[in-house]
Amino acid sequence: MIIAQHRKFTPVNILYVVLLGTFMCLGVFFHLPDQLTPILFEPAISNLIGFSIGSTLSPQENVLITLVLTLLQAFFLNSIINYFNFLGKPNFLTALMFMTLVSLFIPFLVLSPTLICNFITIWMLSKLFNIYKQPDVKGLMFDLGMIVAFGSLIYFPFMVMLLLLWISLIIFRPFNWREWVAPLLGFANIYFILAVIYYWLDRMPEFFQIFVPLTYPFPTVLEMDLYDFLVVIPIILILLFFIYILKDQFYKSVVHIRKSFQLLFFMIVLVGASFYLNEHITVNHFLLCAPALAIYMAYYFMYAKNKWVYESLYLLTVATIIYFQFM
Repeated sequence: MIIAQHRKFTPVNILYVVLLGTFMCLGVFFHLPDQLTPILFEPAISNLIGFSIGSTLSPQENVLITLVLTLLQAFFLNSIINYFNFLGKPNFLTALMFMTLVSLFIPFLVLSPTLICNFITIWMLSKLFNIYKQPDVKGLMFDLGMIVAFGSLIYFPFMVMLLLLWISLIIFRPFNWREWVAPLLGFANIYFILAVIYYWLDRMPEFFQIFVPLTYPFPTVLEMDLYDFLVVIPIILILLFFIYILKDQFYKSVVHIRKSFQLLFFMIVLVGASFYLNEHITVNHFLLCAPALAIYMAYYFMYAKNKWVYESLYLLTVATIIYFQFM
């Protein structure tokens, strides 16, 4: 069965993840518009370069590139989880769960700023998981501050990840004010350089426009169809089972893993809360939750005991995704 196979760390599972990921994306090929122009960067960058990257791509090329990028993200995240031994032994469950999550909604399956930012999110996680036993992390936190700033130039709500850096210091480290200041300095450094470029080009009013999302009124309507809510139901069931499993396994895990799960929880909360930085709430925003949720789901499927339950639950998830893609 699918879950039992991906619990193993065998090269053939790379092929299985690619095939399953492709299978769960098939629906989007039947709903492609005649023209699909991706917006990959915020105006802070697109105004400077003066053209839209990806505007020459056909809709089919757009989706194929998206599939390749999500597969790369899935294996990148999977390698990190295996390196830190989150699930007790190496496996391919995290990659499988990530590909499942990015197939939930058709907007997830085309090029978008949140898709690009997920590379940065996964990269950040690899660094944040590593600060627990580091003797000095000031340089690392400065770099992470720069990474967050760069991510916010691709997708402005990514700015909220600056708070995650401070939360990670609370979870993993004793208080050191220099470590707290370092991310802010790194973040400010990127925007200072950007301000210099705009000033040099005599376009400072455009630089100040970057921060307009901070003045948006609080959005109250989520642009999702009823079917979008229905397809999430199996994911919610898996997460409920995950909480039940975690309750029994949490204190059996090493301290680093327990703290890392707390960090992932705050990442999901911050991503969910940062929707107000969008003028309109769209489902694309929640693609940033995929890495953290994939780890949670992989943890459940790794430690679940009742085979017919977890296999049936995953098959239900895949069936739901395919059904609503073709509706």
